[in-house]
Amino acid sequence: MKAIIVGAGYGSRLSKLTKNTPKNLLDINGKNILERQIAIFQNNGINEIIVIVGQNKDKYNIPNVKYVEDKNFHKHEQLTSLMVAKNEIKDDVLVSFADVLIDDHIMKEIIQSSQSIGIAIDLQWKSNYIGRTQHPTSEADLALTENNKIIKIKKDLKENLTGEIGEFLGLIKLDSNGSKEFLKIYDLAKKSHRGRFHEAASFEKGYLTDMIQELIDVGEKVVPIFIHGKWCEIDTPQDLENAREKFT
Repeated sequence: MKAIIVGAGYGSRLSKLTKNTPKNLLDINGKNILERQIAIFQNNGINEIIVIVGQNKDKYNIPNVKYVEDKNFHKHEQLTSLMVAKNEIKDDVLVSFADVLIDDHIMKEIIQSSQSIGIAIDLQWKSNYIGRTQHPTSEADLALTENNKIIKIKKDLKENLTGEIGEFLGLIKLDSNGSKEFLKIYDLAKKSHRGRFHEAASFEKGYLTDMIQELIDVGEKVVPIFIHGKWCEIDTPQDLENAREKFT
């Protein structure tokens, strides 16, 4: 298995901290975010790691990592950014946001899952928003699950009595067939899509959640990988301090 980390974004909500430093190189108690992600991957046998970088690419110097530059990161969003590493999406792949930290238990749950297309979901997500005033629950990427598959994924999902709602952590696991289907459906959408792309203003501004919804809408089975453990997203200064408290 290989890991692809999508890390070309600005990290604008961290303001001055990311002006000259990529968000995933910010320090968390002596190790930066990327170093901590790589350590979790390697501890679980994932040694082929690809990092998609944008601005301040010269700041990256972690060895034994393949860096792929997204030269147009300022013109598009996550989905198109991931596709600069399109040739790496084959066989077993774990795609991860660059600003998410997880513990070893969650990593093992994801790796041990056997789905063709699976996404990490936390059903206890609301507890992560206690005191998180700079990042309200309305900004959470939520997924509605029914009968062990994802039905809908978007922000601000309303409660549904026939299913469960959890938060998408920003990790997608694909096996060989899942990688092929992901690329096939992406290529079809890129050729044919016009106007809004699910929750995004356009295909080029699409996020990974929009691509997951596209997979669902064309009939692909996207399975929730229910996780149990410690994790956090780092999007604001408050999140950064929270990460420093959780990950010593």
